[in-house]
Amino acid sequence: MDFAPSPKMQELLPRLRAFVQTHVMPLERGMARGFWALQPELDHVRERAKQSGLWLPQVPAAHGGMGLSVLEHGMVSEVLGATPLGHYALGCQAPDAGNIELLLEHGSEPQREQFLRPLLQGRTRSAFGMTEPEHAGSNPVWLSTRAQLDGDSWVLHGHKWFTTAVDGAAFVIVMAVTDPEAAPHQRASMILVPTDTAGFEHVRNIPIMGEAGEGWMSHGEIRLDGARVPASNLLGPRGRGFALAQARLGPGRIHHCMRWLGICERAFAALVDRAATRELSPGHVLGEQQTVQTWIADARAEIDAARLLVLRAAWTIDREGLDAAREQISIIKFFTADVMLRVIDRALQAHGAAGMTDDVVLSHFYRHERGARIYDGPDEVHRAVVAKRILGARRRDGGSP
Repeated sequence: MDFAPSPKMQELLPRLRAFVQTHVMPLERGMARGFWALQPELDHVRERAKQSGLWLPQVPAAHGGMGLSVLEHGMVSEVLGATPLGHYALGCQAPDAGNIELLLEHGSEPQREQFLRPLLQGRTRSAFGMTEPEHAGSNPVWLSTRAQLDGDSWVLHGHKWFTTAVDGAAFVIVMAVTDPEAAPHQRASMILVPTDTAGFEHVRNIPIMGEAGEGWMSHGEIRLDGARVPASNLLGPRGRGFALAQARLGPGRIHHCMRWLGICERAFAALVDRAATRELSPGHVLGEQQTVQTWIADARAEIDAARLLVLRAAWTIDREGLDAAREQISIIKFFTADVMLRVIDRALQAHGAAGMTDDVVLSHFYRHERGARIYDGPDEVHRAVVAKRILGARRRDGGSP
């Protein structure tokens, strides 16, 4: 396995780091004003990204993107992850990135024209509605939202929450049960629902540790009360919603993990800077404390180990396909999330009271990234998946060592 950046990436990554540091990170000071106040400045940076050839790194060149592989986009994602605004600046933010992949792979030509093209151009945003407050997210096939075919329309009834970025989105890809008598993994379908559809209600933005957010920087609660959309808004085959969701989440977890590594490096740099410069008494800095030295050493080792695991998973997807990487994807999901949260916590602790404020970016990471151990499958589920696959292989080997 060779994870060395190709000549193309050796040229791209420094250029991308310079773009992020020069044009994106300065906008972090405006996050406290909210997304809508910051959006004009973000739009300006997004236009600059397009002009610089840095737009849509994960999208094929034929559709206006950079055409990077999963491994290459993973490297880009780490650079962008150093700032909460990085992925949005290049048009590869969740949930749009996954929705773009779904529409590219499974969308009809009319769907691509209506929903995908404005998304690729950065003129609209989208959301993905799967999680329901009434059911455990760890059992994604247990859904109450229903879609019934009535003539040439789907009529939807249901309740979703943690529908990221629905505030101001043009449409939502809704997971709804269309075939309740089918096998559990074949009951649901994906349906494109414009947010201006009668019967679609954006109830609220859900406060995350006290911060409701707005626009793309939010998680919404929605209700569907007789929302009627054309039958042609079915995305992909009927009854294949779960399979499409799994295909969407595989590469998405690579992107998440590499973004988390970018957060790790930003938090690690803050930890080191604080340890090297914060005086506890005249002439004596925080970094002289053995506990802090241990934090720094452990963080460096953990970040590097996580990166190698993530790069291996991305490499496997590119060469052998998603199925071959499923165990690796589960491993990186829980391992990298754990590493990230430990590094953030140490960096925040080293900053003392200042770490709790929005004067440094650590408090934002602490609030919004705790969910990394929950969304896209909680840690406990991914650990169980890995253990069951290992035990299953042992049984197939007949118990041999």
